[in-house]
Amino acid sequence: MEVLPVELYAELTRRREQIKQMGGAKAVAKQHQSGKWTARERMEYFFDPGTFNETGMFIKHRQAGFGMAGKEIPAEGVIVGYGKVNGRTVMAAAEDYTSMAGTFGEYHGKKFARAIDLAREMGIPFVGMNDSGGARLQEGIDTLEAYAWLFRSQIRASGVIPQLALLMGPCLGGQAYHPVMQDFVLQCREAGFMGIAGPAFVKTQLGIDIDLQTLSGVEAHAVKSGCTHVVVEDDRDCLDRAKELLQFLPQNNREKPPVTKPGEPSGAVPELDGLVPEHSLEPYDMHEIIRRLVDNGYFFEIMAGFAPNIITGFGRFNGRSTGIVASQPDWMGGVINCDAADKAARFIRCCDLFNIPLVSIHDTPGYMIGPEEDWKGILRHGSKLLFAYIEATVPKISVIVRKSFAGAYLGMCCKDTGADLVFAWPEATVTIVGAETAASIIFAKEIKSAADPEAVRAQRIREYRNLYENPYNAAERGYIDDVIMPSETRQRICAALDLLENKQVTGPWKKYSNITL
Repeated sequence: MEVLPVELYAELTRRREQIKQMGGAKAVAKQHQSGKWTARERMEYFFDPGTFNETGMFIKHRQAGFGMAGKEIPAEGVIVGYGKVNGRTVMAAAEDYTSMAGTFGEYHGKKFARAIDLAREMGIPFVGMNDSGGARLQEGIDTLEAYAWLFRSQIRASGVIPQLALLMGPCLGGQAYHPVMQDFVLQCREAGFMGIAGPAFVKTQLGIDIDLQTLSGVEAHAVKSGCTHVVVEDDRDCLDRAKELLQFLPQNNREKPPVTKPGEPSGAVPELDGLVPEHSLEPYDMHEIIRRLVDNGYFFEIMAGFAPNIITGFGRFNGRSTGIVASQPDWMGGVINCDAADKAARFIRCCDLFNIPLVSIHDTPGYMIGPEEDWKGILRHGSKLLFAYIEATVPKISVIVRKSFAGAYLGMCCKDTGADLVFAWPEATVTIVGAETAASIIFAKEIKSAADPEAVRAQRIREYRNLYENPYNAAERGYIDDVIMPSETRQRICAALDLLENKQVTGPWKKYSNITL
């Protein structure tokens, strides 16, 4: 009978256990004191119990200079592996701040990049948990080249598999490009930081005194820059929200999103009748409409703090994952400016990449005018909406609930900028400009020369309003498929998604459009 190699097995166990200690008890305690979990605790919570399989545990750096000779960095400062999340296979990498501050070196980057490559090849989502002191400067050009490996892997996987970045600690320097190139960034309110340079470097190079939270925290990126998609409270909340988000997404671009069991019937919603104020300038919160339309009132909003004049996020209709783009009359009247156009266009393209149908809800007076927006490039940014909607091949349904004016009527997905079906409420006003504006231009001479200019002006405004400020003129032309009661909207959207389930589109051969980036 052959004797088992007990010593070899014992050595394997010893090595594994040593690596699992990460940076040691003192470093782990410090991580906990800062309000953060360790990389291994994050992985354990994220994956379904007993399903996580680690890879690359024994990888080591090969540097000998600058104090690196013989330096032990367990698992090279990043835990990598795969397992089940909500019963579906996911690949993940979690940076270990307890091991040399999770710094990014040659083999740290190689592990990260290989994990994304494998996720792409296997057609499964990738989730990165960022918590790192930044570049490992001791490794020089090898660190720099490792960034190239990581960025190349991410970009090759972009549009093939969903990629989520979880900012659970610092992510500064060149490494900060890593999360923003993924599909969704979730940032912890107190612990997550992202920036091209930290406060010390900004002070040295520019002479500006600024603290880390102001420079790189949630206000900086969830409100000002638009780099962060979802703000979360802490590690637990971050991982829970990531799991929720994954449930709206397919495994890869060849699959459709999962369909959940409908939580409620797709019938009439009487509360929608009369919900929108009759006066076109009176604000209201579009979230009230969205929550009444989607299954169980559950709406997963994306980029809530950035450009709030437009709303983006995920909901379900009869269990079917759907992207929602809606004007927000409660902020700037729902006008579309540069930031709003960027926000919506990227979301639309993301939904299209992953076969998620789109519902667009109009209540907007137009694109923002004036020197500030013109000089920022509203024409360039605004046209991104046109590129996004026209090129999207997923089912597209538009609902006009009130105003849909001028270029915003086109930019929010009308029949000829991509919508498969367009519905309008009786309250809808669908026209190129408001009656007052139209009358002052078309009838300027007549009004000026009239014996009673105000009476003529009022008459012409009334004529224009009666003819165009309603949904019926557009419905007569076939630009609107049906004028419906607000209470019918959920049922009509659900039925439309059933109709469009097997929609197929074949476009002209080309690499890609020259979108106005």
